[in-house]
Amino acid sequence: MSLFSGNCVELKPLEGGPKGALELSINLKKESVNKFNAETLAELEQALNALPTGVTGLLVTSGKDTFLAGADITEFLEHFKRPEADLKQWIRKTQNLFNRIEDLDAPTVCTIAGFALGGGLEFALTCDYRIATVGAKIGLPETKLGIIPGWGGTVRLPRLIGLDPAIEWITGGNQNDANEAFKLGVVDAIVAPQDLRNAGLDLLAKLTDGTLSWKNRKLQKKAPLSLNGTEKTMGFNIMKAGVFAAAGPNYPAPFAAIEAIEKSQNSGRDEALDNEAAGFAKVSKSTQAKALVGTFLADQAVKKKAKGAKSLAKEVKQAAVLGSGIMGGGIAYQSAYSKVPILMKDIREDALKNGMKEAATLLDKQIQRGKLNALGMADTLGRITPTLDSQALKSANFVIEAVTENEQVKISVLKETESLLSEDAILTSNTSTISITGLAKNLKRPEKFCGMHFFNPVPKMPLVEIIRGEKTSPETIASAVQYASQMGKTPIVVNDCPGFLVNRVLFAYFTAFNRLVRDGVDFVRIDKVMEKWGWPMGPAYLLDVVGVDTAQHASAVMSKGFPDRMPLTPADSVSLLYEAKRFGQKNGKGFYTYTLDAKGKSKKEVNPEIYAVLGQDPAKLNTTVTDQEIMDRLMLPFILESTRCLEEKIVDEAHELDLAMLSGLGFPPFRGGPMRFAESLGAVTVIEKANHYEKNFGPLYSVTTGMKEVLSHV
Repeated sequence: MSLFSGNCVELKPLEGGPKGALELSINLKKESVNKFNAETLAELEQALNALPTGVTGLLVTSGKDTFLAGADITEFLEHFKRPEADLKQWIRKTQNLFNRIEDLDAPTVCTIAGFALGGGLEFALTCDYRIATVGAKIGLPETKLGIIPGWGGTVRLPRLIGLDPAIEWITGGNQNDANEAFKLGVVDAIVAPQDLRNAGLDLLAKLTDGTLSWKNRKLQKKAPLSLNGTEKTMGFNIMKAGVFAAAGPNYPAPFAAIEAIEKSQNSGRDEALDNEAAGFAKVSKSTQAKALVGTFLADQAVKKKAKGAKSLAKEVKQAAVLGSGIMGGGIAYQSAYSKVPILMKDIREDALKNGMKEAATLLDKQIQRGKLNALGMADTLGRITPTLDSQALKSANFVIEAVTENEQVKISVLKETESLLSEDAILTSNTSTISITGLAKNLKRPEKFCGMHFFNPVPKMPLVEIIRGEKTSPETIASAVQYASQMGKTPIVVNDCPGFLVNRVLFAYFTAFNRLVRDGVDFVRIDKVMEKWGWPMGPAYLLDVVGVDTAQHASAVMSKGFPDRMPLTPADSVSLLYEAKRFGQKNGKGFYTYTLDAKGKSKKEVNPEIYAVLGQDPAKLNTTVTDQEIMDRLMLPFILESTRCLEEKIVDEAHELDLAMLSGLGFPPFRGGPMRFAESLGAVTVIEKANHYEKNFGPLYSVTTGMKEVLSHV
């Protein structure tokens, strides 16, 4: 008979265990995974209140196939709105709740199936011993959300496994496998899933009968940190320097975690927990925490939406990609790696060989990282069938056209391909700018056609834009979303317009960059300012990576679609470089000049001749434009075009737009996306700045009544 039984937590006598021992089981009946939400924590307190005196041992288990995913992050943003003092009190309440397990005058064992992450691991650390299943994932990912472990992670982990590995786990925020956890002493044994419960019972029996000791474990986690002289005098400074080199100044959470540990190195558990709670409360009020938690929630929402489309989707049994270039080869690899067989069709034998070579190279990298073995590589390559024969496409029920970005070529290829496919097959185009509705005009089944815009390089870039044409059916969209999800991608559904979502917004940014260069501002300086702002690369460098010829083509599409805001002129830097045949990295010269270093990696340099191409005199560059003006003039069009896309319903939700920019362009994660960034500035500030720049630079900075409405609600 249970001592306590709720919707999430149960406390009952331990069946098959030592006399007087109990089992505390976490099992959220309304959820697919276990997590610490308000209800679970309330029931945990009730269960611990029901603990009788004279308990001889406690086995902590999960009622699901997995243990605990951590805290319910959907509740975080509401908590973060509270004053710092209230946040600290909230954290201390849960810390004290967890302490009751550690303070139990009896041995405790936790059995970890599947994963124990964040608060799930912190909960497990309160127990004296931990057993994990083979393949379990264990870690403290809080710093990736802009916060620090707050329920004892910075206190118990370093006291359990030592300073260096604990800081590496906490500041890295990674999921670690069971073998690594066992090697460091985070878990005490690894067993097969079917043996987990019996292993827990056996270990608890040995602890209760005195075969194994447990009291010293409790004392170890409650005592000050055991550090040698070097660790006390130099260790923390060295670690901070290493974290700064890796994370930089825009991610304060890793530093906050180290500071909490350092501040508590000579403290017992309770004082250390108080320091941790104060550190958590402070960092959780940062804009970075709000942005990173918001991004996590956006990702979860998009995945949930994609999962909801599954009921309409048709299973992709045999895929095909048309074109075996960089994009086609990457798509073929991604499909095969996700276990969907794919035909790779081209018109040239050498192109097919290069496509297969590209797939093999990508798989070889997976082997080098330990994520694949030779047998797995052979199996994956076996799912890619290169072919010159168009008739082979008849067997495919999902086709991705990835030929050159030329409208007439695509129209011809799509029309021919459609004639070969069955009536229920889905046809898609991997285009970055060309209208899906326009491409569909020559098709007999436009309802079976949509856009599927992958980003380069395909294996690394998470985003896939799923573009809905005027006649695209919901089933076609659902099938494309499901296939992209199966390939491990983040699918965002958008409506058709020039540039769709990402490129439309990006080219507003590039238009502003062109104007700055025309105004005599040094492109090198612009790059440095925007990289300092947070972009992985400035606009000039990004144009070189994208390809100036590609940018010129896309700019022409944008200019035709939005002539008032994004006109393309012969005086634009992209036009000037295109005419000079400076195409960027692909031919070794663009804004920068590219050579290979000793390791064979591309190295960019500034060749003074570029200034003549741009019509600039290096001795007379415009220095009156401030760094702040550079940032404003570039980022306002980015925000405003994003806002227009929401106003025009190109994309459904602000969080989807933000996620698209984060996963498709590398928008700085600590800023959370353009709409999250706009929210941090405030609608009034954005509109005032836009009005100021509109006077001198025109419609690119215009704000409509509808845009004001959108900005006021982000």
